[in-house]
Amino acid sequence: MTNERKKASTNADEKWGKDVMEQGFCIVPSLLLRAQGRLGINPTQLAILLQLCEHWWQEENKPHPGKRRLADRLGIGPRQIQRHIAELEAGGLVERIERHGQDGGKQTNIYDLSGLVAKLKEIEPDFREVEDNARKSKRAVAKRGYRLGQSR
Repeated sequence: MTNERKKASTNADEKWGKDVMEQGFCIVPSLLLRAQGRLGINPTQLAILLQLCEHWWQEENKPHPGKRRLADRLGIGPRQIQRHIAELEAGGLVERIERHGQDGGKQTNIYDLSGLVAKLKEIEPDFREVEDNARKSKRAVAKRGYRLGQSR
């Protein structure tokens, strides 16, 4: 484990507790949380996306939790999960891919989050620009002689 990874692991253990962190963790970009309104997703849809992210560890291995598992975790019915996922799919954030066993029986869907990833990449420059402008403004206001409304 690299020093940077050890430090991040130690920080997480200190913040959340080692026993809690040993139960696992999920990497989610903060932009997903900050851009919830911009993405047009409601709180339940965000919770579903977070649950899907918890099942997605490698880019090529798409998550495939069952609707019942998602419903149990979120305390809502499988039909509601299905409806919210259909809305996320209509918004281009998720793609459902049917899976079938060797016997032809239906298995849990695979959920491709490529649309969500693409949308976050698309809107990221807007968020970065606002952050950069805020940083510049903070530096400018700290300079001697700064007056609001004057350009320098």
